[in-house]
Amino acid sequence: MPQPGFARPGLWRFIGWALVLIVIYLSLTPKPPPTAFTFGDKAGHLLAYASLMGWWMQIHQRPERLALLFVLMGLALEILQSLSGFRNGDIFDMAANTLAIGIGWLTALLLPDWLVRLERMLVR
Repeated sequence: MPQPGFARPGLWRFIGWALVLIVIYLSLTPKPPPTAFTFGDKAGHLLAYASLMGWWMQIHQRPERLALLFVLMGLALEILQSLSGFRNGDIFDMAANTLAIGIGWLTALLLPDWLVRLERMLVR
């Protein structure tokens, strides 16, 4: 169910789906972008899944469903990595994804309606 208050809800959903596709691509590409520091991969997982959860919580009112879907997506992508033969799935990546979903949820609770406020600033 979409959140009330958006002038252009379709735009924000489109961007949200683009973010999902970017995460899927980066998870399944045979050669992901290199990271510049130790555990940079885990930081990438934290950033990606926290961003997804935080973004989609601004758009939809059912965070428990979103969280479950993103946890399942993260698990599925790690399994697909293992099956691909190009990359190895990692249980610690699964843990980072799940932790990040919680962080994104908490951030969205602490900063409610930030996307509606951003839209109003941009429309002026």
